[in-house]
Amino acid sequence: MTSQATSPTAGTTAALRRAQAVRAAVEQGLAGPDAPIVALLDITGIRAGAAALREAFAAVTDGPVLHAFAVKACPLVPVLRLLGAEGLGAEVASPGELALARAAGIDAVHTVLDSPAKTTAELSEALALGIAVNADNPQELARLDGLIAAREADGPDGVALASPVGLRINPQLGAGSIDALSTATATSKFGVALLDDGAREWVVRSYAERPWLTRLHTHSGSQGVALALMAQGVRVAYELAEEINATVGRRQVDTIDIGGGLPVNFGSDEETPTYAAYARLLKEEVPGLFDGRYGLVTEFGRSLLAKHGTVLARVEYAKSSGGRPIAVTHAGVQIAARTVYAPASWPLRIEAYDPKGRPKQGPAVAQDIAGPACFAGDLLAENRPLPLLEQGDYTAVLDTGAYYFAHHYSYNSLARPGIHGFTATAEGVRFATVRSPQSVEDLVAEAGGEHADALV
Repeated sequence: MTSQATSPTAGTTAALRRAQAVRAAVEQGLAGPDAPIVALLDITGIRAGAAALREAFAAVTDGPVLHAFAVKACPLVPVLRLLGAEGLGAEVASPGELALARAAGIDAVHTVLDSPAKTTAELSEALALGIAVNADNPQELARLDGLIAAREADGPDGVALASPVGLRINPQLGAGSIDALSTATATSKFGVALLDDGAREWVVRSYAERPWLTRLHTHSGSQGVALALMAQGVRVAYELAEEINATVGRRQVDTIDIGGGLPVNFGSDEETPTYAAYARLLKEEVPGLFDGRYGLVTEFGRSLLAKHGTVLARVEYAKSSGGRPIAVTHAGVQIAARTVYAPASWPLRIEAYDPKGRPKQGPAVAQDIAGPACFAGDLLAENRPLPLLEQGDYTAVLDTGAYYFAHHYSYNSLARPGIHGFTATAEGVRFATVRSPQSVEDLVAEAGGEHADALV
């Protein structure tokens, strides 16, 4: 579907593309009384983000680099397919995420399996497919010992040799500003705690005893983590790789997986920090990593998608309580659980639009933006200055392309919204369905409808 652009300059920036898409969604009926919530993905922005990532690392190294998108950030098959077309692979952390990546056509050689709780079946499947595996702990490494030995016993050309295998280490650097997302703390559940007594020696010995261990993995980045701390974690992994290779007398570790976790600016449309800035910092801090001796794997997720998603929700009612205006909308905890339950860590920008999808005009008035769920804390914003929202208006919840509308929370059995990708140019806006809205029939089936008599 296509809608005419509203001005000859529309589509030149993310903000203009978004405004075009909002108006077009209303004009074309993707949003309205019968579709009070819809999610929009800016295809142009996603492509630009993928290109920026590729170019940033190409500028600092001639070595091979696999950019494996963290599927957990936006587990939608068409999105993974789009990123695959842009040269990215997939980092998966469950059988479900692996199934999504495979459905999107991501090659096994471009797929990395990470998880702190991999089952034997998951590991066996990854080895059979030739997917890279990062072991999380000594018990998992022992489990891999048995699986790889069994596969090699079947013949010298066993498929196990096709899977690069690494070990995840935790450099124990400390937390960022969001404790729940900090993966490199002293007591993190992820990886081998490198500073614990005897841990470093155990890691080096494990590589010496296993010639098939050829990768080293760390992930110290996330929202709220400074770039300097992220770079420090990468440096720890590089220095450990150098120590391992010196001990075994050859370049056994040939690839370092530096994880992802580039923070996102949720305060404006500016995309900072940039991949280019991070890549330059890494080259300054860890120059040996970029001299061609090591391949690289990255696992960025949020930073590739967050800025390119918008939730458009209709204002069902406008009311007042205690003298404060409240706009009751259809976007709340079901699409923004992190913001509702931890608003200080996850504030979201909100824009106001009128019933025709045009930017709402008028003086800013402090008001609450409430969701549809039946509990008092279902608020996307409190006391937020915006043009006064009225019944039939729309709120646009920005920067929700990762960890928001693709991560539905079924409070009150609220249905999953439809998701549409859009391309906005001076000629108009074209939409493509990424995920159809969930029907009430789907909800009933998901809630055990076919087993209605099971307990009586």
